[in-house]
Amino acid sequence: MILRRRPGPLAAVLTLALAAVAAVAANGPIAAQGPPPSTVDPLHRPYDQLLDLNVRDGLVYYRALKSTRGTFDRYVASLDVPAAEYDGWTRPKQIAFWINAYNAFVIESVLDAYPIAGRSSQYPANSVRQVPGVFEKQVHRAAGRRLTLDDIEKTVLAGFGDPRVFLALGRGALGGGRLRSSAFSGDTLEADLVKVAAECVTRHECASIDASGQVLAVTAVFSWREADFVKAFGGDPLPAYPGRSPLERAILHVLAPHFLPGERQTLAKNDFAVRFTPFDWQLNDLTGGRPR
Repeated sequence: MILRRRPGPLAAVLTLALAAVAAVAANGPIAAQGPPPSTVDPLHRPYDQLLDLNVRDGLVYYRALKSTRGTFDRYVASLDVPAAEYDGWTRPKQIAFWINAYNAFVIESVLDAYPIAGRSSQYPANSVRQVPGVFEKQVHRAAGRRLTLDDIEKTVLAGFGDPRVFLALGRGALGGGRLRSSAFSGDTLEADLVKVAAECVTRHECASIDASGQVLAVTAVFSWREADFVKAFGGDPLPAYPGRSPLERAILHVLAPHFLPGERQTLAKNDFAVRFTPFDWQLNDLTGGRPR
């Protein structure tokens, strides 16, 4: 009589594994699991990749970007798409285009003058404001047009009627909107602008409530673009905040939903004053460490 040994646990596991491999082979190869497809328009993907490499927490590695700026310069040149092509885009795609263009043109102006070491006592020595005419005179080409940065902000972007876009402009400064590590996209624009407002209340440069709860300090951008904010949101009655001016109602419309619950309870007392924070024009440069 021949006795046969029963397979041990290890042999049983190996048998099951081999059976699984055989089943996979019979059904064909497993598709590779790559990253999800990008929602960024192909035009802006080079810029998206550059931001991912060179921007951290809203600060830019300007020195590194300047040393390898060929790809960046080609992207900037690509922004001069034919006007007829631009006119055929959706409104969200057009807005995303101009936000990306504005922020890219600011970076270009900084790189052209970097390292900035100006002498004007009105601004920090490394400020983009030390570059003569950077916002009001330097001309850029985009969508078949020749425009300054002020033209883009005050005419083109203002014309869309959504002043939240002004909070998305980095302006090359610590006081500007937090420069993202990714490009804006028309497909996700509304969600992106909601994130911009939500992020604003996490940065003291943009919005904060003092310890006493008596002062809501907000970026001077709200006062610079007062007419645009009032036109878009100042008509919101906001019954929780009676007696507020149209600009204050517009500010609260944009920011109040994003404060923490305790902060919203403080605001609900409606006994605070709104103050505008002096704009910090120090360059948003991460080279050599975080600005102080």
